[in-house]
Amino acid sequence: MADTLIKITDLKRNFVLGEEIVYVLKGIDLEIKKGEYVALMGPSGSGKSTLMNLLGCLDTPTSGDYILNGKQVNKMQDDELAGIRNKEIGFVFQTFNLLPRTTALDNVALPMVYAGYSKADRRARATEVLTQVNLSDRMDHEPNQLSGGQRQRVAIARALVNKPSIILADEPTGNLDSKTSLEIMALFDDIHKNGNTVILVTHEEDIAEYAHRIIRLRDGMIESDTITKK
Repeated sequence: MADTLIKITDLKRNFVLGEEIVYVLKGIDLEIKKGEYVALMGPSGSGKSTLMNLLGCLDTPTSGDYILNGKQVNKMQDDELAGIRNKEIGFVFQTFNLLPRTTALDNVALPMVYAGYSKADRRARATEVLTQVNLSDRMDHEPNQLSGGQRQRVAIARALVNKPSIILADEPTGNLDSKTSLEIMALFDDIHKNGNTVILVTHEEDIAEYAHRIIRLRDGMIESDTITKK
């Protein structure tokens, strides 16, 4: 289908620990369309982090197919996967993952360095996305000069800078107080309304409620898949 962004078929991921094989994902079938807003939920050990790593091309499956934007990811080499990660996927992590002695502007521009853009283009685009996340007055600040919420906004701007197909957010409010969490989730709403596909990993029900579809995992399988908003 033309509007299918992600199609996963019988995806399995095993890990070998000593002489034991741990079956973490036991055959996941999943389709996500362009422009969806999806929350992945599940208790610890359910496989949600492993699934997120596979979706984000940070890991490769033991078996099964993963097609992202028409490209078969599970057959790619490491350098091809790195290219997909940089162009197709914007990551937002709980711990922000910002470079400490680097300005907000340079942190945001970093993925564009790897993508080969000129300095002028990097500055212009990084300025644009920092303005989009309401940080135009903090561009020259380093992370230690910013609040937790501002740091997460810098991380979100960095995720958006290469105009990716997917924003993949792993517990994006995990380190934030409740008021700041609401502000960050309002920002994800805006990003989704602007046409991005958003996939959110969370264990918090109130955060998952922002999504339009909630997929719950248990014991390496999809337990339920519910459309919550049209």
